[in-house]
Amino acid sequence: MSARGGGKPIISIREVSKVFAGSVKAVDDVSLDIYEGEFFALLGPSGCGKTTLLRMLAGFEIPSLGQILLDDRELDGVPPNRRPINMVFQSYAVFPHMSVFDNVAYGLKITRVDKAEIATRVDEALELVKLGGFGGRRPDQLSGGQRQRVALARALVKRPRVLLLDEPLSALDAKLREAMQLELVRLRETVGITFVIVTHDQNEALSMANRIAVMESGKVRQVAGPAELYEFPNCRFVADFIGKMNLFEGRVTGLAGNQITVRVAGLGEVTLPAVDGAEGEVGIAVRPEKLRLGRDDPGTGRIAFRGRVTEVAYYGDTSNVFITDDAGRAVSANIQNEARRTAPQVSVGDDLWCSWDPRDTLVLIA
Repeated sequence: MSARGGGKPIISIREVSKVFAGSVKAVDDVSLDIYEGEFFALLGPSGCGKTTLLRMLAGFEIPSLGQILLDDRELDGVPPNRRPINMVFQSYAVFPHMSVFDNVAYGLKITRVDKAEIATRVDEALELVKLGGFGGRRPDQLSGGQRQRVALARALVKRPRVLLLDEPLSALDAKLREAMQLELVRLRETVGITFVIVTHDQNEALSMANRIAVMESGKVRQVAGPAELYEFPNCRFVADFIGKMNLFEGRVTGLAGNQITVRVAGLGEVTLPAVDGAEGEVGIAVRPEKLRLGRDDPGTGRIAFRGRVTEVAYYGDTSNVFITDDAGRAVSANIQNEARRTAPQVSVGDDLWCSWDPRDTLVLIA
């Protein structure tokens, strides 16, 4: 999925802050746009402010400062039930004493929609989430994944402009969670409305979202599409939070054209692609899958060092190999387990060369 750019945003968040208990700033001067039809993710560790921001979109919290606009209309003072926005909660929040049909129909009944239309719209919503024929069942007769689908149907039946998802898959097991991720993407493409999801799971965000806002301590650190966020993080926090990363400390010692020279302890001076603003102390980073391990010197043209394997973590399709050099610095490398074998490709105690292409190196200035 490509990142959306340009056009008119459906949601505009302008310099929004939220302060609790007089001094706790849960959201700190956030500004971003969300475009119609996007699958947008708010990603970050616990306590970063992502759920508070989502609740402000829903109207359950009021911004201390700033504006939130929907279709250029300011939402200040508009209660949750008057917003064309629905929310699916982490806990599903289905009514245990009601049938699936009544759960999905609840919001329509409250707003006094005609009975015939309720029946039609509930049936349509259940078909969308692949629960056609389940209307007569009770929640305790459903699996966790099916109850989550009921919650989705209940939100979709009201035909909102925006659907908010607060950690909607966190209670599911790994396999079901992966299946539901694909279902949510399919559902968003089918109904064509804007989805905004809150998650702390980077893989979930990368696999589902058109664009992702990474948050830390109430601030948005970077907004980008999944591939750009992974390959070109703009700071150390994003680089370390998204996927796995090997981080080194370095100092810029020279600049020539579009290349810089950086001195890195244990690696000496390395030549890397120049980055605007790179001077003095910088971070040097490389993803584990960019590293290559071998018993022979890789030669010129690659950044390399020799080290000893200290740990091997086997994951079936891949293995994560930890290498420690003479200075005691540890890096991790991913290797594909391509051949069918029971003996490991590398073992603890092996002395290996670890190398990578300089073009795969990130220079981080913040």
